[in-house]
Parts: sequence; structure tokens; C-alpha cells
Amino acid sequence: MIPQIVLLILEIIGTIAFAVSGSFVAIKAKFDIFGVLVIGCITAVGGGITRDILIGATPPAVFSKAYIVGIAALTSLVVFIIAYFRRKKFDETRERIEHINNIFDGIGLAAFTVTGTELAFTGGMSGNVFLSVTLGVLTGVGGGVLRDILTETPPYIFKKHIYALASIVGAVLYYVLRRVTADTILPSSIAMLFIIDVRLLAAKYRWSLPKIRLQDENDNKE
Repeated sequence: MIPQIVLLILEIIGTIAFAVSGSFVAIKAKFDIFGVLVIGCITAVGGGITRDILIGATPPAVFSKAYIVGIAALTSLVVFIIAYFRRKKFDETRERIEHINNIFDGIGLAAFTVTGTELAFTGGMSGNVFLSVTLGVLTGVGGGVLRDILTETPPYIFKKHIYALASIVGAVLYYVLRRVTADTILPSSIAMLFIIDVRLLAAKYRWSLPKIRLQDENDNKE
């Protein structure tokens, strides 16, 4: 079992990372300060809520951890304030902001995929590999999906940069390593580094899964 302090650190890292990522998306969508706070918090805790509902853990754990929502809200507020007072530079450096967003998003995805998969072990469900991996992936991508839906953006996991696949493979990697070694720090470190590396490399080199590209109506008219 991962020591509680390590799980707490991973949870805080994931919360901050996803709150930053969600805030960036909300700012790009021209949301006001309240909207940025809401989207930042939902991105940070939405995956965990979805996971807990799936396994019948109600009310979801986040409601007994007010500090997590507080960390997400404070992080979102800081991002908004920085963007507000430096909005001209923020607008001029969209590409760099996107790169920063990818970094934080990758860190959040990695941290929450690991903590979600670990929940199967701490909850006595590790005998079911499919459930274990599903818990990890839901925790990792659930908040991002809710973020995209609320900002009227096509869900990122279905369109770009091998996002969900990185979480799935990372969860499987963590699960396998967790089963064969008593050391929990090594599996979590390896799985997180794998997810972050794949996420950033996919964004840099535009890796995507195959898709069917149909001609639009204008092309058909021609």
C-alpha cells in the first residue's frame, strides 16, 4: 500500500495541476472569475467524484476533504489574477500558454491515474484488473471531460494527442508493477513518468490515433 503521505502529496499535485489546466481552458473560453473558479475546481475533483459514484462510495470522498476544493479554488484564483493583470502578454503568448497547460495537464493526468488505480488495492478490489484500470482512467480523465463539456469544447480525450490511451497504459503499467513488487514508490514513479512523457511527446509531435477525415460540404460542392 502506498503510504498515506505519498497519496496525499499525489492528490495535492494532481489537484493543483488540473486546477491550472482547467483555469486556462476557462480563460480561453472567456469565462468570468466565477466561471474560472468553477471550471478549475471541477477539472480537479470531477474525476474523483465520477470514480466514487461508480463504486458506490457516496457521498464522494472530496466532500470530506474540503481542503482539496480549497486548494483547487485558490489555484484557479491565482491563475485568473495573473492572467487578468497580464492579459495582454497572456494573449500574445497563447502558444507558450498551451505548452504550459499541456505540462500541468500531463502531471494531473499522471497523478490521478495512479491514485485512482491504487484505490482498487486499498479498497480490496485489486483482483479485478479491468475495474482497477477503469478506476485509474476515470480519475485521470473524468475531470477533463467535464471541463470540456462545460466549456462547450469537444472532449479532448476523443480528439487529440493520445490522451486517454496514455492514462490506460499507465494504469495497466502501475497495476502490473504494483502486483509484482512490494515497493509502491517505484511503480507510481514509473507509471507517472510514462504518462507525463507520452502526454508531452504526443503534444509536441502531434501524435494522434487514426481517424476518418471526411470532406466538408464545401469540398463536396466543388
